[in-house]
Amino acid sequence: MLVRKQILEGAAEESLFLWGARQTGKSTLLKNLFPDALWFDLLQSDVFERFQKRPVQFRETILATASGTVVVVDEIQKIPALLDEIHWLMVNHSVRFVLSGSSPRKIIRSGANLLGRRALHYELYPLIYAEIPNFDLLRGLNNGLLPRHYLSEHPKKMLSDYIGNYLRDEIIAEAKIRNIGAFTKFLEAAAFSNGEMVNYTNIASDCGVSAITIKEYFQILEDTLIGRFVPSFQKKPKRRVILAPKFYYFDIGIANYLLKRGTIEMGSEAFGSAFEHFIYHELYAHSNYSEGNYTISYWRTTSQIEVDFILGDHEVAIEVKGTDNVQLRHLKGLKSFSEEYEVKKLLVVSNDPFERVVGNVTVLPWRIFLQRLWEGDII
Repeated sequence: MLVRKQILEGAAEESLFLWGARQTGKSTLLKNLFPDALWFDLLQSDVFERFQKRPVQFRETILATASGTVVVVDEIQKIPALLDEIHWLMVNHSVRFVLSGSSPRKIIRSGANLLGRRALHYELYPLIYAEIPNFDLLRGLNNGLLPRHYLSEHPKKMLSDYIGNYLRDEIIAEAKIRNIGAFTKFLEAAAFSNGEMVNYTNIASDCGVSAITIKEYFQILEDTLIGRFVPSFQKKPKRRVILAPKFYYFDIGIANYLLKRGTIEMGSEAFGSAFEHFIYHELYAHSNYSEGNYTISYWRTTSQIEVDFILGDHEVAIEVKGTDNVQLRHLKGLKSFSEEYEVKKLLVVSNDPFERVVGNVTVLPWRIFLQRLWEGDII
């Protein structure tokens, strides 16, 4: 059994939202955390149709059956009108609700009740290193880290169905996208920007739409938790820096499939890109699960000197290298960054077999880095 790191720390007896892309494991997690809850699954057509037509019946049902019981509503975004009933029950009857969904976009865009800040917000991501016994790096990089995909011996069909049934069909329907062909092309074009700086104009040209439309498409991916931007670190730079953000899909497997990557092997070009994506995913999950909430940015000058990840207010600078033998030339970005900012830790995460120190830079094998990250010893 996989034990997740997201344990809703700090929720106590509060009501909460748990968001996460499809198949990250939200329902399984909530069933483990709240085994005695009264459960409503809005993916069930009979439940959905009943409460969509008459939301008042939801209130009547809770009043009849939920005394002192946690109430879980799965896929809450499918009926935003239920949030008015939930709000009333929280205020007038102190019912505790746990609300999960794959995307808050529909609720936010509809102007529906978000419970007046009476519910805490959490998010669940694909699997992380610390949740997987005997973690297999190449399996994670090839299959992706959605639970069913990582565990599967044949993940390609699952990835194909996920992209077809969810990314293309469901998100297109939710966002009411009219130019389906352009959005389909965009999903693939965005994959070529995975881990790279985003050039809206170039992507627009590839997709046959305007740069403004491409920005809207990226916003849809953010709103539906399918992708996120990493901003440029810009605090009082001495050197001129690049301002454009980087973009990452929420899961390595999704990017692999859209990029039509073959099998990823150690030392390949695809390995380096996927490895960096993996480390970013671990950092982002740790920032949120640990309640550290530190920012993650990248640094790149106009002269092409770069550091992959800057944590917080330049407390930690991290370069990710797929090599098993880090050389002085791999440290150029970190050295340059440390000349401009006072940094507590300069790290290279790599496939090196041993930890070592090169000047003021520590080279860490990726397993050691991740162990220390989840033990709270990196930041």
